[in-house]
Amino acid sequence: MTGPNAPRRLTIATRESALALWQAEHVRARLTAQYPGTTVELVGITTQGDRIVDRPLAAVGGKGLFVKELETALDEGRADLAVHSLKDVPMDLPPGFALAAITARDDPRDALVSNRYENLDSMPAEAVVGTSSLRREAQLRARHPGFSVVPLRGNVHTRLRKLDEGAYDAIVLAAAGLKRLGLGVRIRALLEPAASLPAPGQGALALECRADRDDVIAALAPLADVAATLATAAERAFSRALGGSCRTPLAAYAEWEEGRLWLRGLIASRDGRDVLRGEIDGEVDQRAAAESLGQTLAGRFMAQGAQRFASAG
Repeated sequence: MTGPNAPRRLTIATRESALALWQAEHVRARLTAQYPGTTVELVGITTQGDRIVDRPLAAVGGKGLFVKELETALDEGRADLAVHSLKDVPMDLPPGFALAAITARDDPRDALVSNRYENLDSMPAEAVVGTSSLRREAQLRARHPGFSVVPLRGNVHTRLRKLDEGAYDAIVLAAAGLKRLGLGVRIRALLEPAASLPAPGQGALALECRADRDDVIAALAPLADVAATLATAAERAFSRALGGSCRTPLAAYAEWEEGRLWLRGLIASRDGRDVLRGEIDGEVDQRAAAESLGQTLAGRFMAQGAQRFASAG
């Protein structure tokens, strides 16, 4: 494809983990197919979130640690766009940046990985489960209060190695990441949203650029997926309105089909003893309507005292 939106060169900023590189290569392939005459390059960057692997994210600054250095590369002109897992992108972007496109969503579910057990219900009451997510921890504790849920940081391969060394009976990871790395065979059970509601944006990739780069925004537009864009807009609006962060167990998952959006939300205490759930649906045909639906559901949560979870976190 050629034309006014076909740039001569694009540089993608990416983290250097295996999963991040897969995601960047996937976007590079999409761009190359869309613009055969365009040279697309990658620039690998190690973020602070990658360097700090011995402490929970909530204790060292949250998921924004995975994107700050990539945004610096965009701001300094060393890269034209950055590829992120959308669930790692803070709900409020810094001034001057924009999410130019949300690509088609992969499997949004959580996955149970275990060398010993087929599913959660087959595990003993005192099983040791590893996860880096307060959202997963709260939902695990709510349904299986006897589980010992312990922190697990590091990239996908590091987490699997720790499982294989016997440190855990099971670990819970994002299904999309495992499948992207060709590790789907390690999944023992997929956790349906009713059992483990996903994080806002889970399974979707976000393409970020500077807000003043109209040329890049136009070039990335063909990669955007309508269903994923509207669903994740509702999820992120819900989270944003409730002050969602790494310090608060919060989940949101929306499905868009034939002009209607169904959004489910959850906020909880870390121990899983106090869980607030809700859902909403409505006709949605544009981003503003999706965000409004998310805000409406968040308003219902606030009316039921959701602020108690943020203060507890």
